[in-house]
Amino acid sequence: MSRRAPILLFVIAILCAAVTPVAAEDFLGGLFGGKGYKTFLIGDPQKPRETAPQPGLLMAGGGEWPYDAFRWFADKAGHGHVVVLRASGTTSTADEMYKQVGGFASIRTFVFTDRKASTDPVLLEALKNADGIFLAGGDQSNYVRFWKGTPVEAALNAHVAAGKPLGGTSAGLAVQGEYAYGAMDGGSIDSEEALKDPLGAAVTMETDFLRFDLLKGIVTDTHFKERKRQGRLLAFLAKSQQLAGRPLTGIGVDEETVLAVNGDGSARVFSNIGGYAWVFEDMKPTDLKVGKPLTADNIKVTGLGKGSTFNVLTRAIGNPAFVKHYTVQDGVMREKKRWALAIHGGAGVIERANLAPEREAQYRAGLTEALAAGQAVLEKGGTAVDAVEATVRVLENNPLLNAGKGAVFTAEGINELDAAIMDGATQKAGAVAGVTRTRNPVSLARAVMDKSPHVMLARDGADRFSVEKGLEQVDPKYFFTQSRWDQLEAWKKKNLAAVDMTHMFGTVGAVALDQDGHLAAATSTGGTTGKRWGRIGDSPIIGAGTYAKDGACAVSATGTGEYFIRESAARQVCDRVTWKGQNIADAAQESIMAVGAIGGDGGLIAMDAAGEVAFGLNDLGMYRGTVSADAPAKTAIFADEK
Repeated sequence: MSRRAPILLFVIAILCAAVTPVAAEDFLGGLFGGKGYKTFLIGDPQKPRETAPQPGLLMAGGGEWPYDAFRWFADKAGHGHVVVLRASGTTSTADEMYKQVGGFASIRTFVFTDRKASTDPVLLEALKNADGIFLAGGDQSNYVRFWKGTPVEAALNAHVAAGKPLGGTSAGLAVQGEYAYGAMDGGSIDSEEALKDPLGAAVTMETDFLRFDLLKGIVTDTHFKERKRQGRLLAFLAKSQQLAGRPLTGIGVDEETVLAVNGDGSARVFSNIGGYAWVFEDMKPTDLKVGKPLTADNIKVTGLGKGSTFNVLTRAIGNPAFVKHYTVQDGVMREKKRWALAIHGGAGVIERANLAPEREAQYRAGLTEALAAGQAVLEKGGTAVDAVEATVRVLENNPLLNAGKGAVFTAEGINELDAAIMDGATQKAGAVAGVTRTRNPVSLARAVMDKSPHVMLARDGADRFSVEKGLEQVDPKYFFTQSRWDQLEAWKKKNLAAVDMTHMFGTVGAVALDQDGHLAAATSTGGTTGKRWGRIGDSPIIGAGTYAKDGACAVSATGTGEYFIRESAARQVCDRVTWKGQNIADAAQESIMAVGAIGGDGGLIAMDAAGEVAFGLNDLGMYRGTVSADAPAKTAIFADEK
């Protein structure tokens, strides 16, 4: 024995005598690591936790931590005792959590150096008693080698199943999904290599490893913003779906960003840098074979930011930060610019028996013509605002529809026209009410938005503004149609507000998403037959009959306007998406049912940030249509048409 050995043993004895028996054991284990691990302790292991642990998963993308997310983790752990597992390094994770984040009674670190550690009774007892477990970063292949098929794997699954929180960063996130990239080939595959052969040996996807109910059907990846890993996650999804035999969802998390998941599946994003969690869906590879590059079209990718809502169980997303679509051709990935358009031409008691076939064909032709006008704008990269204006102009020029040329008559036998338009990108809007000489009221509403400081102009003032801005003027006789005049005569005899049951609510409208991801909405109407006293409905009222907001939705409504105004129906749809996290279909239908609950009838069209379209309807039909970058033009009239 050297002269220094007795001195070293003496110092160790003094240090061990000065701390608790557990701390002494940890110190010696940390120094020598004779059981396949080193262990370290910070804090007071005897201190009672404050509250019972709650379920939750902390999914950190690597890099610097957003501390608010880790304080959320401390709350979930009841401010109690956490075990950190890692396969390299020493105490950096525990030190930062305890000293910088705070809120933990103690943190014990186990650094694995050998698979035999996974059967150590001291380590397993610590995992069993932990209020929270955290998986540090490093090389996830070590986690697979050290834990898979061992009591540690069982302990981690049991911990989460018992309703206790678990977190992980970088490699510690990568292994949390039902299918995990194990990096078992000795390296970390990049996007280019993975896309060239997603079924190849280098894409080492692990199955039957960690089994967390919250992440069932999910494949995870990390370090998104800095390392451009979108492509490799697509490859991971392709191979995992081949193994699973069912569709899966991918979740990638940016550096310095955390997706925090509660026990009910609801999740939120924390980030130091405005980063995102990326949700990959609709991965449908074509002719997937070993040795062959990936080919897949129209893969939906949704970005979750700080203001987004997400549920990992239902996959419901509210207020997304962005929605992208990717296509992969022979292993080369590119973003697919998506656009979408939806229109309506009014609602009513529309039954097949009441609508002659030739008239039905005329309505469908008119809808198709309007869709073509908007499509011509959008597919060339035009704005959503330009598209909805162009679309509604065509609808206004159609004498079959109650807007522009086909407008109904007031009780005094004149045509008073209303319209509105809204830009979801800027939240600017323009509206007009009671105009009598502008051929296309929607263009006058656009002029109010673009060329005045106001939102709404009415009657004589709106007509004067139209002349000043050079919009096309017509003699009021231009708006005359015999069928509308006959309706007025019938109304006078029977005092009925609407006598054409197949077109009871004749408003027209359009909503659109352009290739830059911006939304817009426009609505135009002649109002109701026999309206009096300068009546104005919901169409020109922003938030009632017309509304658009990027990241949320765009809406145009048709129906008994007074009720849509009272329910703020158009804005309500977007609020349901943004605040309640509802999908666009549920938000649209529940909003129209809210209108119905107070006595209103009609329908609305709505589009979300991804260009998904919903038709909310509480009547027997609505003239409507859609077209998008990935779907041809379609029209519908009757309620049972999809």
